[in-house]
Amino acid sequence: MASVNTCCDEETPLVVSDESLLQLQPCKRHTRDVHILTLSFLLIFLTYGAAQNLQSTLNTEEDLGTISLGILYLSFTFFSVFASLVVRILGSKNALIIGTSGYWLYLAANLKPNWYTLVPASVYLGFCASIIWVGQGTYLTSTARSHAIDNNLHEGAVIGDFNGEFWSVYALHQFIGNLITFSLLSDGQGGGTNGTTLLFVVFLFVMTFGAILLCFLHKRSGKIEEGYKHSEADAGESKSLKSLCSSLASALSDVKMLLIIPLIAYSGLQQAFVWAEFTKYIVTPAIGVSGVGIAMAAYGAFDGICSLAAGRLTSGLTSITSIVSFGAFVQALALILLLLNFSISSGFFGTSYILFLAALLGIGNGVLMTQLNALLGMLFKHDMEGAFAQLKIWQSATIAIVFFVAPYISLQAVIIVMLVVLCLSFCSFLWLALKVGNASSLSITE
Repeated sequence: MASVNTCCDEETPLVVSDESLLQLQPCKRHTRDVHILTLSFLLIFLTYGAAQNLQSTLNTEEDLGTISLGILYLSFTFFSVFASLVVRILGSKNALIIGTSGYWLYLAANLKPNWYTLVPASVYLGFCASIIWVGQGTYLTSTARSHAIDNNLHEGAVIGDFNGEFWSVYALHQFIGNLITFSLLSDGQGGGTNGTTLLFVVFLFVMTFGAILLCFLHKRSGKIEEGYKHSEADAGESKSLKSLCSSLASALSDVKMLLIIPLIAYSGLQQAFVWAEFTKYIVTPAIGVSGVGIAMAAYGAFDGICSLAAGRLTSGLTSITSIVSFGAFVQALALILLLLNFSISSGFFGTSYILFLAALLGIGNGVLMTQLNALLGMLFKHDMEGAFAQLKIWQSATIAIVFFVAPYISLQAVIIVMLVVLCLSFCSFLWLALKVGNASSLSITE
């Protein structure tokens, strides 16, 4: 597999010509942007992720926390339909910066949570989440493609490496954020006003720093990054509402996208399951509320390790198929163990078993997130914004469904539904791999 650092690892002479300096600059520029993007998202989402995990615990009056999350993901789903158009108009960098404002306001609303602060903040966050994630997928894939072109590297390997770095570090947001929560709320204040106020003030400072980092990214033009030459008329058309409708219709009529959507939907389903069901019905009864932070920290740690490994091993469709197969097996194993409902003691073995289950779920999530993003970046070069918008539309839709429906059905029923969806989505993915792998015009070969 080609290494993304090839151009930077070779020994350089003591005296460098201007031409050589220009050749080194693209390598440094692209990798620098990936590092900045990755660190910024870690800081932003370690605060938001921890706040999200606390909603059902802190804001229990009339189920404000759970309902606000359902509203958030419904808003996310709706605005994801238009997110590709907004990102094209703003540019991926500006979309990233503007998108952070919704997360900041959501944290601020938690300083005084009620129906008049948290619900409007959730609706606005749905819009911001849609553009920040479409912007992230577009920016990261464009950077990887530019890096591969500038340094004559294998495109699939670079996309895999860059996604591996991003998602492995991003996954640590669960680990770090929950440790901060545990440290600030475990001093006897628990969910008291003073403890939670301090927590969210700290989170606001951390998120502000993460948002500032995004300002140091280089601007990227989709036309240049994709290597195509467009006239200004074409550029204007790409930003029109007509183009948006055409893009959405094209995506939903594309067999490749239709075959990927079930796996995208499952990725959202399993994330919502961890946030809403696993912590409430598995972790808390076994090791208590204080154990939620530790369990989610284990989930995040294994998510990060697996994301890095999966990204490093990604080079094309064959490797993606193998990695997704492994991830599906691990997810199925975790769900089967949960379905068997072993009696868990509250001692050392009980805690170890919970952490083991969290690790399995984290491994599965790490595989799905890295491979779905890499696959979309490879298959949909001509409409990356539209492809990543589809990713967030289906993920957020399934997450919203879980938040609204799960309280009314049993945990066992939820797990059975997840197993069925996992099997169907994996079969759909294998069909895609076979279909694309046999295509003579395939551009992403090993």
